[in-house]
Amino acid sequence: MISDAGHVDYPGLAGRTGHFSYGAPHAVTIGADGGRVAFLRSSGPEDPDAALWVLTVASATEALVAPGPVRRYAVDRDCRTAAFARDGRLFRADLIGGGVTEVPTDQPAEDPRPDPIGHHIGYVTGAGGSASLRVVGPDGDRLLAGEPGTAWREHGGTVSWGVPDPAAVQFGRCRGWWWAPDGSQILAARTAGATSLHLLDLDEGWVDVHWDRETYPYVVNVRWADGSGPLITVLRRMQQHGLVLAIDPRTGETQVHAELADSRWVEPVDGTPRHLPDGRVLVGGELAHDGFDARCLFADGSLLTPPGLYVRRVVGTLPRTGAPSGAPDLVVEGTDGDPAAQSVFRVRTSLGGGGAEARKISVTPGWHRAEAAGDVLVIDGTVWRADARVATLRSHVAPLPYHPQPVLERVTDRRLPSAVLYPAGFVGGSRIPVLVTLGEGPGHQQVVTDPAAWQERQWWADAGFAVVSIDGRGTPGVTPSFEKVVHRRLADVSLSDQVDALHTLVGKHPDLDLSRVSVRGTGLGGWLAAMAVLRRPEVFHRAVAHQPMTDWSELPAPFAERYLGDPADAADVYAHHSLAVAAAESDHSRPLLLVGAQLPGITSVPEASLAEELAFLRGEQLEI
Repeated sequence: MISDAGHVDYPGLAGRTGHFSYGAPHAVTIGADGGRVAFLRSSGPEDPDAALWVLTVASATEALVAPGPVRRYAVDRDCRTAAFARDGRLFRADLIGGGVTEVPTDQPAEDPRPDPIGHHIGYVTGAGGSASLRVVGPDGDRLLAGEPGTAWREHGGTVSWGVPDPAAVQFGRCRGWWWAPDGSQILAARTAGATSLHLLDLDEGWVDVHWDRETYPYVVNVRWADGSGPLITVLRRMQQHGLVLAIDPRTGETQVHAELADSRWVEPVDGTPRHLPDGRVLVGGELAHDGFDARCLFADGSLLTPPGLYVRRVVGTLPRTGAPSGAPDLVVEGTDGDPAAQSVFRVRTSLGGGGAEARKISVTPGWHRAEAAGDVLVIDGTVWRADARVATLRSHVAPLPYHPQPVLERVTDRRLPSAVLYPAGFVGGSRIPVLVTLGEGPGHQQVVTDPAAWQERQWWADAGFAVVSIDGRGTPGVTPSFEKVVHRRLADVSLSDQVDALHTLVGKHPDLDLSRVSVRGTGLGGWLAAMAVLRRPEVFHRAVAHQPMTDWSELPAPFAERYLGDPADAADVYAHHSLAVAAAESDHSRPLLLVGAQLPGITSVPEASLAEELAFLRGEQLEI
């Protein structure tokens, strides 16, 4: 298990610098025996370096294990031992008796992980110019796999072991090696242009994992749990077909457990695939027939989740009262009707009468997150064992500076999630300019019931705008078809949804002045903000685009091809989505500010403060 210090950083709000998650417990990990809960927490915004803490469930007491900074850590199966690296030095922490010991290593350590029984610690090192995988234990430190300095001769690259390849990062896979449940083997990725997988014995034997890597080059998910061999998800390059494969840890041979297919792209469910205790394989998929349009879970082909539940992530399992030990409940994060909210559910895995069953266990509306292992569940920092509340992990988060009250609603015949946020104390009856925020663009929700997500937008509202956020098609949380209809036509669909929603909202919010509409976004959202001014200037009058994509053909292939297809047979699609082409075809006098990108004839700066952005959107002269 590994946990990351996943702080969400917000820019300074005109002197009100806010890192609204500093001081909150995060990167929560629960031992398989349910005895301990490890987590990271800083003392607050003034000291953002997180320390490693542990909660002993039986006594409901917290203890500091390692002062900060601890950016990432990993634990053994029962959360008895933790490992973390700091400036290349490896540390082992005792989560029961306390105490931190530096472990001598022959090379600078990165990404350390104890084996499931805590005897050895594996780590990655970049010494020698390429990543290698090493193991340190009672017998010292030794190289397990690596080819330092070896050139990948055909293309002049390096050979790396134990790190995610660039394509994996695009799919959210942030690791490149995994311990066997008994600690006797490691499954490791080797990257030399393409990615391969290999089973490495600690006694220095190894076998290669066999699948059709030429047809299925992308390794999207890997999971190796107790009592079973590894499961992997692999995809074709165009991402329209994939396989869930079980690996025989003795021979490296694979067996197909499920096929994934979609005419647009396959979207695996986070937390899958995984073996259930009774041997069935849990797979995330989509139900798209007989009027259904849902992201669901299947066990060996049998539907486990109701079609009305949009599954976002499988968290873990919990024992089910009265059910056999091989049929626990799944703990799932998902949405059941309102895409602005995320709830936590218990899903029955036992096959019985009554069909699929999911019971909501987060009782209040909002955006809830969970972790589960053994018989312990943590929801939003509150620790539960069975039906008893054990404790709430202390938080040192500073009070939020604003108390936004966005008006959330679904608009147009497509029921697009939208929100309008007014300045504090705004009284209706006067026209107010509009700022459309695109955030990080399609693929990232903005309309969510999380107060922290609205802090910066409230600053913009108080600066004199009605801030409008619209989750158009291409955004997750509604249905798979809503998310994927943008395939090969992202620009047109996304802009149409923004325009249609604006025109509908003005009927409900007559104070919106559509003669003064600005737009702002970052990354994919920055690209769409720039496209809005260049392609629809009659609607969008000024724009600030942060780090926008200017040419899709220069983006990582997994990202670009998911939305636009194969560039070899879709050159016209890529040209239609090129910001450089749109700028060349447009009037260069458009009021567009690019931050962190450049295009001929367009005002560009390497960086800009919020005050400078505000001045530009108000039409004031910007000093470059």
